[in-house]
Amino acid sequence: MKLVLLQDVKNVGKKGTLVDVADGYARNFLLPKKLAAPATDGVVKSLDKEAADLKAKKVREREQAQELANQLGSKVLKVPVRVGENGKLFGSVTSQDIVDAVRDQFQHALDKKTLHLKEPLKTLGDHVVSAKLHPEVSAQLRLHLAPAE
Repeated sequence: MKLVLLQDVKNVGKKGTLVDVADGYARNFLLPKKLAAPATDGVVKSLDKEAADLKAKKVREREQAQELANQLGSKVLKVPVRVGENGKLFGSVTSQDIVDAVRDQFQHALDKKTLHLKEPLKTLGDHVVSAKLHPEVSAQLRLHLAPAE
């Protein structure tokens, strides 16, 4: 019997997939527990439409991430920091500081978990930080740490 799974079923398949199972398994387990629905033409067409919509959404997200990566990679992000005598920083520059600077200067919201800092930045000057904007898209942010005025 051909069914469309409404939920993930162990050893059968994931939600939204079209499966062929034994009639008894379908009648006695999957259908009564509402884990699956019969695969009618309408259900199969709606499944195909959902899959196409999901694919288009993933493509749009990747394109937007690539656009953002190009914007961030082409400019230098200026991060003002408090410094003491001899040009020594008070504290350090963390991922959250960089995210705040991106939001202020480029009007883009990033998650601090997307940035990959091996350790907080503690020196003035230029630095490069990588950011994973999408599973397939990474960007190199160029930072310039300068004394705050």
